[in-house]
Amino acid sequence: MIEINLLPGARRKAKHAGGARMDFGALLASGRERVKEPWLLGSVVVTVIALVAVGLLYTQQTRKEAAIEDALQKAVQDSTRYASVLKEHDKAEAKRDTVLRSLNLIRAIDDDRFIWPHIMDEVSKALPPYTWLVSLGFTGAGQAQQPIATVAPRAPNDSAAGGKKKRRVLNTTIPRDTVRIHLVGNTVDIQALTRFIRQLEQSAFLEQVQLVKSEHANDNGKDVTQFQLDMLYSRPDPAMVKRVPLAVSVK
Repeated sequence: MIEINLLPGARRKAKHAGGARMDFGALLASGRERVKEPWLLGSVVVTVIALVAVGLLYTQQTRKEAAIEDALQKAVQDSTRYASVLKEHDKAEAKRDTVLRSLNLIRAIDDDRFIWPHIMDEVSKALPPYTWLVSLGFTGAGQAQQPIATVAPRAPNDSAAGGKKKRRVLNTTIPRDTVRIHLVGNTVDIQALTRFIRQLEQSAFLEQVQLVKSEHANDNGKDVTQFQLDMLYSRPDPAMVKRVPLAVSVK
């Protein structure tokens, strides 16, 4: 619909008075008349929106991929650097364990050198009057008689199927045999036997003193009580053991 203004002066006055008014309805109607196929326009708009969205997603994914590649390269470099550090750390730990086990082995041998003197000394100090020993012995090998490895053995199938080599951790603790003491003695006083057991239990080198049997016997025509004791040798703290030189000066 076409409108012709036959009063141009009146139109200018209207513009000066209230400003121009836009007729949206007429504008939409004009657009509909120009576009003969609105569905085609809609599909074009949707296609443009989809292309813009795909472009944005592609740009975002490209940035993420670049960031991931940078992180991967940094991780590979760190892994290569830390692998050498871990290898040196394992070597240092292996040397430390070897030295520590060797020291513990020497300490164990040194501590068990005087098992028999300690046993005889403690039994003689605890032995009460009118009580004497018939036999005294112990079972249990010393540390020096046992072959002990001081180097960690290689793990089985280390190089099989291209697997990584794993270092076997060396146990620095030295196993020690249990030393059992068997004692047979005679006494003419049953209370002396009780006192003897009590004094043995107070020793720092003896523990778990048990009376196996006690019976009447005859020793050279005298009535005595024969007893048998079993106990374990205890390894005290080295700080509690006082060591003195065996050399004696001769004038």
